[in-house]
Amino acid sequence: MSLLHQIALSLVKNIGPVTARALITYFDDAEKIFNASPSRLMQVPGIGEKTVKSLNFDAALKRAEQEVKFVEKNNIDVLFYSDSRYPKRLKNCVDAPILLYSRGNADLNNRHVISIVGTRNATDYGRQLCKQLVEDLQQYGVLIVSGLAHGIDVAAHKEALRLNLPTVGVLGHGLDTFYPAANRSTAQKMLENGGLLTEYASETKADRENFPARNRIVAGMADATVVIEASIKGGALITAEIANSYNRDVFAFPGRLGDEFSEGCNFLIRHNKAMLLTCAADLAYSLGWEKPGDAKPREQMLLPIDLEPAERLVFDIMLQHKSPLSIDELTIKTNMPMSQLAMALLNLEMHGYVTSLPGKTYRLS
Repeated sequence: MSLLHQIALSLVKNIGPVTARALITYFDDAEKIFNASPSRLMQVPGIGEKTVKSLNFDAALKRAEQEVKFVEKNNIDVLFYSDSRYPKRLKNCVDAPILLYSRGNADLNNRHVISIVGTRNATDYGRQLCKQLVEDLQQYGVLIVSGLAHGIDVAAHKEALRLNLPTVGVLGHGLDTFYPAANRSTAQKMLENGGLLTEYASETKADRENFPARNRIVAGMADATVVIEASIKGGALITAEIANSYNRDVFAFPGRLGDEFSEGCNFLIRHNKAMLLTCAADLAYSLGWEKPGDAKPREQMLLPIDLEPAERLVFDIMLQHKSPLSIDELTIKTNMPMSQLAMALLNLEMHGYVTSLPGKTYRLS
C-alpha cells in the first residue's frame, strides 16, 4: 500500500475507523478504494449511497500529499494498522485508528504497558502516589503511557524519564504543534526514551472534542489503566470507562472521603469499575507479571494428543511463549473469533493443560 493512500483514507470525511477497516478488508489495498466505482463501494458493509456521494476522495488525496511532505521532512513514522509496529493491543479495539503518527523510539508493543491517568489538579498526595508507583513498576520494565496533560499525566512521564523507563505521550492534535506549551520540554526529553503518538495530521488544533478520542488510544494500547487521582467528572474517568469497554483491567488508588480529587477513584472502586490499588505489587499480581528472576524452571511437560484443532493451535502458540499471554494477544496470534478462542481455552483449562491467571491472562499448567 502507498503511504499517500493510507494517509488519504484516514482523511476522508464520513469514514471512521470501523468503516475504513471494512474498506481495506474488502479491497485489500488503500489505493484500490480511491479507484473504485460507486457501485463497487456500496458493496462494502456500512457503505450506502448517501455515504458514497459525500466522499471527498480528491480533497483527501490533495491533503495527503501535503501530509506526506510533512512527515518525510520531520522524520515522523506513519503506522498503518497492518504495520507490525502498530500497537497490537490497540489494534484489537474495534474503534482503533487505522493510522498513527509517531515520533521517538518507543516499542509500542513492549512486553508490559501501563497507562497512568488522573486529574490536571494533582495534589501532593497524588504526585507522591504516582512517584512511588512508577518507581515500583521499574523492575517490570514497563512502558508508561499517558496524555501529557498537566497534573498526574506529566508527573507520570517525568517519573518515567527520571528512572530511564520508556514513556509515550498520546496527543490530541498534530505533531506540528504542542499543547500544553508548559510541558514541551518534557515532551522533547521523551523523544529520547519513548515518544509522542497521535492519530491527527499536522495542522490539527488541540480542540476540545479531540481529547476523549485521544483517551481511547491511551486506554487501548495498555495492558491496564491506573487512575491515581480524579474528580467525579473529567478525562480520567472517561479513559477508565473506555478501558472497561475494551475489557481491560482498571485500577484506582482510594482517597479520603470528601476530597474532590479522590471522588472519581472512590466512585470507580465502589461501582466495581476499578480494582482497588495500594501498590505496584497489587497490579503485578492481578496481571500475572513476574519479576526478572522469579520464573522457576518447569518440569518437562507431557504433550497432549487428544486436542481438537482449535485447542491444538492455542496450545502450540502458548508452548512457544515462556510468559503468560493475554486473551487479546491470543486472539491476534490465533486469528480466532473471541467466542471460539474462549471455548478452546475453557476446554484446555478443564483438561488441566492451561491455567487462568488474574488479568485475563493464561499460561500452560
